[in-house]
Amino acid sequence: MAKKSHNAINIIAAISVLGIAGGAIAFIIILSVFNGFESVVQGLFNSFYADLEIVPKIGKTFVPNDSTISAIRNLNEVLDIGKILEDNALLVYGEKQTIGTVRGVDSNYANITGLDTTIIEGKYVLKENNIPYAIVGRGIKYFLNLSPQFVENLNLVAPRRDAKISLDPNRALISKLIRPSGTYASQPELDTRYLIVPISFAYSLFGYSNEISAFEIKLKSGINLSRTQKNIQLIVGNSFQVKNRLQQNELLYKTMKTEKWAIFFILVFILLVASFNVVGTLTMLIIEKKNDIQTLSYLGLNLKSIKRTFLYEGLIISFIGAVIGLAIGSLVCYLQQRYGFVKLPGDGSFVINNYPVKLIFSDFVLVLFTVVAIGFFASWFPVRTIAKKYLLFENEP
Repeated sequence: MAKKSHNAINIIAAISVLGIAGGAIAFIIILSVFNGFESVVQGLFNSFYADLEIVPKIGKTFVPNDSTISAIRNLNEVLDIGKILEDNALLVYGEKQTIGTVRGVDSNYANITGLDTTIIEGKYVLKENNIPYAIVGRGIKYFLNLSPQFVENLNLVAPRRDAKISLDPNRALISKLIRPSGTYASQPELDTRYLIVPISFAYSLFGYSNEISAFEIKLKSGINLSRTQKNIQLIVGNSFQVKNRLQQNELLYKTMKTEKWAIFFILVFILLVASFNVVGTLTMLIIEKKNDIQTLSYLGLNLKSIKRTFLYEGLIISFIGAVIGLAIGSLVCYLQQRYGFVKLPGDGSFVINNYPVKLIFSDFVLVLFTVVAIGFFASWFPVRTIAKKYLLFENEP
């Protein structure tokens, strides 16, 4: 009978290890997939936004200062700098129309942002033979039903800045035709909003002469971003804001961090459920070893040492389960990175075909610490309450 009881406890202990391991596997895989999606999203935004952006604190536009531009260019950390002029306009194509943001950019825009790497149709051309072209977002293309060969011009309509009161509303508007040369694919909130054109075309459309909306700066790799940002802020003064990529997309990054913490706490709850196996295992072990432990107590082993023994048992179960789970989870993530056997639904409508994964060392530390911490509290409960009940040490402090 004792042998059967011992085997049953071993089986339950093995189930506890597997339960903890399963929770750790889910923990590291889900966090790694989330990291993968986060990297993809950041990469898409990074291909649209520059390392640093200089915008006025008050107003939409400003006149650039040549000495300021020279001072920024002379910084060793700066690789390139470009001008941006953007405003809203009505985009008309056939019977379809929508409001979009027309972003006028310099010829070096692709070097500063890497937008040319996101072209999915056509080619990245802003000006050829002195003829301006537009790069449209995928969302705009689908909404306006632009032809795949871009054989027709896109009509851009914007209000005149110097318009006078008139009974004819057309006199208050300016209309310009431009032919798309390519389509870029980024985040929906970007490619359903932005249309990229040469900055000279934006000047003529919006009626500006030399004003701009922002400077965008490309930095050299390996430099100290925070220090460079502060140095540029000293150059431009307090009338301007110097924003890094995180600050340019502050809402996005805060949302992703919030989502990651939400996923973390959901997984913690799953591990808490799995830890009930540890409670059951230790409870049965305490009951099964009752006579043996009482014998040891008569030989001088105190209650504190007995509790510590069972607590270590629970921690060992949790630790082994965590290590096994992290090992298997890492293997699954590696195989997904290497072979991409789990596909994304949608038949290639997304920018990637497979679920992305990215293993981060800090996640391993976080998962291991979380599993062991939960295992500790799961072990402490039966050791603290059930041990006294079954080991007849009620009167002992």
